[in-house]
Amino acid sequence: MATVRGFFTPKTATGRSSLIPSPPWHYSGDLLTVEYRTDPAKVAALLPEPLGLAEEDPGAVAVIWADWQSCSESREELLDPVRAQYKECFAVVRCSYGGRTYSRCVYIWVDKDFAVARGIHQGYPKKLGSIHMTRPHPYGLAAPRIDAGGAFGATLAAADRRLAQAVVRLREPSETNGFVNGHPMAHNRWLPSIEPGKGLALDELIVAGAESFEAGQAWAGEAEIELFDAPTEELADLTVEEVIGGYYRQVGVVWNGGTLLETGTSGAL
Repeated sequence: MATVRGFFTPKTATGRSSLIPSPPWHYSGDLLTVEYRTDPAKVAALLPEPLGLAEEDPGAVAVIWADWQSCSESREELLDPVRAQYKECFAVVRCSYGGRTYSRCVYIWVDKDFAVARGIHQGYPKKLGSIHMTRPHPYGLAAPRIDAGGAFGATLAAADRRLAQAVVRLREPSETNGFVNGHPMAHNRWLPSIEPGKGLALDELIVAGAESFEAGQAWAGEAEIELFDAPTEELADLTVEEVIGGYYRQVGVVWNGGTLLETGTSGAL
């Protein structure tokens, strides 16, 4: 019998073909965030039991564009950039569990397969999409500065349909890059049983966050965001009732696992 290795499929004798390496995973990237308020009932509709609405500002939503470079502990991916670079756009709400407030990613799109695989492990509901955002640069007229007056645009599309677009114009330094995505993440890890009618083979409510975090100066400013209907997407159901603001920040994060809160919370399919 062969011994097969690898953190994720496909597993082989060497483990070299595994779609993702084992954690810890390191991330360096630029985040463009737009926060707004929607009807809290629309947030509640996305929270499976036993999660509930956050007590404060329950209708707050953050849509975040990120331009990432990531790697494993060996950092070997950095010299093969196709394995390190990707972009994503995700929608975050807040929720409550056990008297504590958590953040929760309810929708997310990425543009690389390895990022999808990491999402399966972490409980992020990742799908493939097309994500673009303006990049800053300290020289020339072809890029804004991360400074007062800097203007950044971002778009999200999936399955040939545009789902979101935003513009953020920086105004002043900020203590944070928003409040919606500022808590540990409460996520579900779900996998249907291979046997029809047998419910879920994996049904976990977990919490995860950054093992370590560092960041540059955050900037806040005015923001505009539009969401668009699409046949197989529901992001636009989180309607924009009031824009709170926009933010830009460069960050570095280490992710190295999470903690199991409950099992079997979702019942049968």
